Amino acid sequence: MKKKYSVIPACCFIVIVLIQSACISHHDKTKAAPNESRPAYKKPISNYQDSLQVDIPAAVFYHPDSLQLLSIKAITDSNVYDGTMHEFFFQMRNARIVIKKNMPALRIIEAKHFRYLVFHKRDGSKEVIDLDTRNDAYGLFIFNQKKSPLLVDMTNIETELGFYFTK
Repeated sequence: MKKKYSVIPACCFIVIVLIQSACISHHDKTKAAPNESRPAYKKPISNYQDSLQVDIPAAVFYHPDSLQLLSIKAITDSNVYDGTMHEFFFQMRNARIVIKKNMPALRIIEAKHFRYLVFHKRDGSKEVIDLDTRNDAYGLFIFNQKKSPLLVDMTNIETELGFYFTK
């Protein structure tokens, strides 16, 4: 009877050893994968060279132009692309709702066919932002003419508006 019970721990030990060796083998294979170089994502350049002049307090939403969007779609996995577009749509919609609710006087400007954003401050200085240097296809700058324009996290729009416009 003792011999029956001594076989069970031996079998368990063998199973554990096999599982460990399989895990180590799998770990070695996944460790080797990073050596394969995958090109880093870089947003395609704009097809427009125009500048948007912003000389009022505003929330400026920027978007890729249609050819840029096609290029982005071509270099992005379709599931990732669809998920990203869905996420941007709802982030931008929410940001617009929050701005209209909390700061209805703040002008919302769409910058879809522009490469440069030129912000004119009250003191006469200008700040130029080249959207080709931003790796995000979509984004939001807020501007009050006193401070430098601020690229905001759209998921945290309420807090960002409060900090930027009250200080």
